Amino acid sequence: MSNLELSYSGYVCTPYLHSHESISIKEKWMKSRNIEKLFFVTGTFSSESKPYFTDATNHYLLAKFKDSAKISDDFKTHNQEKTSFMFSIRDDLFSREVKGDTNFISVYYLEYGEDGEDGDDHQEIANLLLKRNKIDTSGLGFLTTFCLTSPKFTFPYSDNIMVLEVASEKSHQSMKKYCDQTRRDVNRKGLTMTNLMSLSILEQLK
Repeated sequence: MSNLELSYSGYVCTPYLHSHESISIKEKWMKSRNIEKLFFVTGTFSSESKPYFTDATNHYLLAKFKDSAKISDDFKTHNQEKTSFMFSIRDDLFSREVKGDTNFISVYYLEYGEDGEDGDDHQEIANLLLKRNKIDTSGLGFLTTFCLTSPKFTFPYSDNIMVLEVASEKSHQSMKKYCDQTRRDVNRKGLTMTNLMSLSILEQLK
């Protein structure tokens, strides 16, 4: 059974373009029981991921959802000219209470050889992340994109996505530095974790 035939919880990030589609999906998600939280965010793509997502924009709606199948259905009627990203979490590494509200989410991809996933690597990464006391949630999953136009290049690491939720009252710039240091700590162990995108939470809508 493929990933798309199963259902997962996770995150979805869709461009907020002040268009009819953007406003419609915002109103739908505000009312949806499938959406636990909804944010207005600024998205920043890394230099490594930009070539794959050349239509990236600055402002997005970010939703935390319960059922990925329902999100896929939403995009059958609310797809846009610019790419939307769904991060389906198939393996929760940990979740814990952290002082402060979630104000930054960092998305990474893990580079593997032909052998694919390595459970020992995942455990080692989880152990390193647990030492970083501002990370409240961490999960491994896969990326699905939605867009009215097909991408020029296929993103090769869609099956090895890691999402970190960071809770702090410090600035977004400070949180980005914090996550960059976390990534360097992981990479020093010989595990290649590369930033895909950073999402700075500007406002919680739901």
